Amino acid sequence: MASSTAIRPGVTPHSYQSSWGTRISRFFGRVASHVVLLLGSAVFALPFIWMVSTSLKSDRQIFAWPPVWIPNPMVWGNYPAVFDYAPLHKYFLNTMVIASAQVLGAIITCSLAAYAFSRVRAPGRDVIFTVMISQMMIPGVVTLVPLYILFAKLEWIDTFLPLTIPALLGSPFYIFMLRQFFLTLPMELEEAALIDGASRLRVWWTIILPLSKPAIATVAIFSFMFAWNDFTGPLIFLNSRNKFTLSLGLQAFMFERRTLWGPLMAASTMMITPILVVFFLAQKHFIQGIALTGMKG
Repeated sequence: MASSTAIRPGVTPHSYQSSWGTRISRFFGRVASHVVLLLGSAVFALPFIWMVSTSLKSDRQIFAWPPVWIPNPMVWGNYPAVFDYAPLHKYFLNTMVIASAQVLGAIITCSLAAYAFSRVRAPGRDVIFTVMISQMMIPGVVTLVPLYILFAKLEWIDTFLPLTIPALLGSPFYIFMLRQFFLTLPMELEEAALIDGASRLRVWWTIILPLSKPAIATVAIFSFMFAWNDFTGPLIFLNSRNKFTLSLGLQAFMFERRTLWGPLMAASTMMITPILVVFFLAQKHFIQGIALTGMKG
């Protein structure tokens, strides 16, 4: 009876040892990469963990040394106390209005423009697209003063219009992302719809958008995160306290109640929670959109 350790015909001892060496090196390589990723994740998650922990501490635990990571007892009263010091619910509604308008504008106008740049053949299309893309190289602070003068002449200062109307006109970055994704979609589906008499707008609505859920989710998350965390725009264009957004209201709360670290961390936790919820709900589409966008130029 042949030995169970006998080498199969056609496989030399040298190649057998090389295959095992390759497997071992790949295994340790994967282990090392996972360890590095876990350590990096821990470093980036540490401030968030400390913020949530501090929001549940009393003042004695916050300034204790060595630091207390797990509050005992947990002070849940820091969360309702926030509403006693600042109208956080009003800031939340203001931010939701602005974020919803920006997300809606990014999805509709940017997808329409991206569809035109990727599918419609027109004279000067590539030139217009190049000019639009070049706007991404202009820093936002460069146009801040001209925009303020323009909005002041339109009497839009201290309203939500400067923070919502420009978003309805499209963003070069989102248009570029969607255009790159639309280029990966098969032309046969669109050509069949056009032959059947569908208009360009009907094709965009019934074919392009349903097939572009990953890219649309990516644009929606990016625009929502930008609107939710935007501080410069509300700081420049909003003056009334009752129109503050969460980022602006949280900054005002920090200056006015800088000794209330527990409620301040509770307000920060409540501000970041919607972003985490949106990301985890759309995580699958978001990652798929990032992976597929830009595969074709």
